[in-house]
Amino acid sequence: MTTYVADGGASDATRATNAALVARLERLPVTRRLTLIRVIIGSATFFDAYTVLAIAFAMPQLVDEWNLSSSQVGLILSAGYLGQLVGALLFGALAERIGRLPTLLITIVLFVSMDLACLFAWSGTSMMIFRFVQGIGTGGEVPVASAYINEFIGARKRGRFFLLYEVIFPAGLMFAGIAGYFLVPVFGWRALFVVGIIPAVLTIPLRWLMPESPRWLAAKGRHEDADAVVRKLEEDATRQGLELPEPVIRPVDPKATARSDWRELFKGIYRRRTLMIWALWICVYTVNNGLVTWLPTLYKKVFGLPLETSLAYGWITSGVGVVASLVCALLIDRVGRKRWYAVAFLASTVPLVLLTALGATTATQVVVLAPIAYAILQTISFSLYLYSAELYPTRLRAIGTGFGSAWLRAGSSIGPLLVGWIVADLGIRYVFSAFAAVALIGGLVTVFFAIETKGRVLEELSP
Repeated sequence: MTTYVADGGASDATRATNAALVARLERLPVTRRLTLIRVIIGSATFFDAYTVLAIAFAMPQLVDEWNLSSSQVGLILSAGYLGQLVGALLFGALAERIGRLPTLLITIVLFVSMDLACLFAWSGTSMMIFRFVQGIGTGGEVPVASAYINEFIGARKRGRFFLLYEVIFPAGLMFAGIAGYFLVPVFGWRALFVVGIIPAVLTIPLRWLMPESPRWLAAKGRHEDADAVVRKLEEDATRQGLELPEPVIRPVDPKATARSDWRELFKGIYRRRTLMIWALWICVYTVNNGLVTWLPTLYKKVFGLPLETSLAYGWITSGVGVVASLVCALLIDRVGRKRWYAVAFLASTVPLVLLTALGATTATQVVVLAPIAYAILQTISFSLYLYSAELYPTRLRAIGTGFGSAWLRAGSSIGPLLVGWIVADLGIRYVFSAFAAVALIGGLVTVFFAIETKGRVLEELSP
């Protein structure tokens, strides 16, 4: 049983045990079991992303069916993100208390049940309410899943392993576009929500086949359980004939095994990290979700394109985001987080400023330049879960990532509202100038306040 000294730190024996466990985790190769973990959790994340964006491809039809104004469209699109803000805060804290897997199970059940409720929405108000509650589940799933995946893999392979999992999120966004293009014109908008019921089957392997995070178990003093998980992973590697080098034990700072609570996010070295990552979440998601959720409706409402063409152009945006995300996943361990983010934020301002200068007067200008800006920023938005989880110790990882991604939800709700207001009052060209300014702020914050985490062991980064 773990014993704690008066100042909240762990005993010498506990620190030694944790150090040995970390060393064994750090040397593990990517086994079939780890790949299976990534696939199952990735499937949940895939449908989380699909659920987030499905409403954007239902909206062009809902505008006509329910006679919605631009402001009402913005409110419906934003409602889900406001719910996600609540979910990110609620479930990040719950995952630190009851574990990663039980929390993931709750989030999946919640967002699937509300997807079913959306099938029976009868007005803009009812859809807004269902999307808000559904957002609570989707907002909790991704940050907890990100903490869980991060805690299984060593520093050397962490960026590539995690981001090849995280690529599933933009793939889910792209799938929403494909489903919207083929299903909505033929079967109507409700067909999109029928597809969203599929992830209910994921609760079976999640409940019975997945191990709890060994780092979380160790942080809770459950060293025998943590040892059993790591031993099983080591046996898998041996059976597969993979190299299993001797563990290199590094001393673990006493603070790394101390008990804490959410207030530590705003103390010591973590205060600057917390404020920095919040700013990055807000900036990138204000722009990207403002673009991806509104573009199908803008193509139809502002440029008068047919429904099928509007949905196809919206899908192009999601598709180029997936390609850019794959490139990022393969290269970010080489380039580094800070350098990649700084360049991407600043580069994305170029197509946005061009759209402002050109006046965004034709659909062709928008369908060429807006996806370029989106794709560049998508490399940041999909990888910030990796970066957020690297900034905090195990005791704060889920809640720190959850708090950070709560600002993702804030930015995601600001973006659609911003587009609705600007289009109604000023015109479409000023949407892109506002987004360019937000991206510039993100780049400056990265340059002056971000830290580099590439290739560093989680326990070395924190505290």
